[in-house]
Amino acid sequence: MTTATDTATRGAATIVEEYFSSTIRSLLGWVGPFAAQVAEAKRSGPLTSARIDALVEPYALRTLDLQEAPVYGAGFIAAIDLPSDARSHLAWWQGDDRRQLVLAAQSLNKENIDYSALEWYRLPMATGEPHIAGPYVDYLCSDEYTITVAAPAEADGMRIGVAGLDMLVAEVERDLLPRFAALGREVTLVNSIGRVVVSTDPRCATGDAVRSSPWAELPRFTCAGLALDVIVEPDATRP
Repeated sequence: MTTATDTATRGAATIVEEYFSSTIRSLLGWVGPFAAQVAEAKRSGPLTSARIDALVEPYALRTLDLQEAPVYGAGFIAAIDLPSDARSHLAWWQGDDRRQLVLAAQSLNKENIDYSALEWYRLPMATGEPHIAGPYVDYLCSDEYTITVAAPAEADGMRIGVAGLDMLVAEVERDLLPRFAALGREVTLVNSIGRVVVSTDPRCATGDAVRSSPWAELPRFTCAGLALDVIVEPDATRP
């Protein structure tokens, strides 16, 4: 790797780290106080879905106001059997009108979805660490290519669910691609399983597998603290 390419690679990684770290900090800033409120609410009576919603709403709306990243949706996904009146519950607000998402009135498939198997829920619950999931088409909330950032919530020594936020990939592209382009190299951001998140190279589309792309043989540089890698072309001229 040449000095210029090494500099561009580290520059790309820094851009990604600063961009996504702000979203993780936002969630970690409220998940602890929220979990403490949930624990107190459980001690004072049945923890219904409506009570969870009331606790989540101010935090979700605050997250939607995050200036450092384009947050489309935010809220809390309850652990299975946490609510006293439902097996599962998603307390979620999204969109320009900041409306609450109500799944019960949706299609049968959406109403019965088992989110416990989904990456953005499963990994934070299993590891106790924040996680970035995607890109994936979010059929539950936005029906668009989405990135979800999630952080586990713990109360009384138990994981009670995950706090999360969604960003539409189209908005992330608008933020990151000009910053990558300024580095003077083609840059591709990929997730932990080698799927393209965004790329300045028009030959690489969101969701593509890196192994079948022009970038297959190039080294991947891991972004600190994130399950994301950057790949930077070695020359100013594309192969």
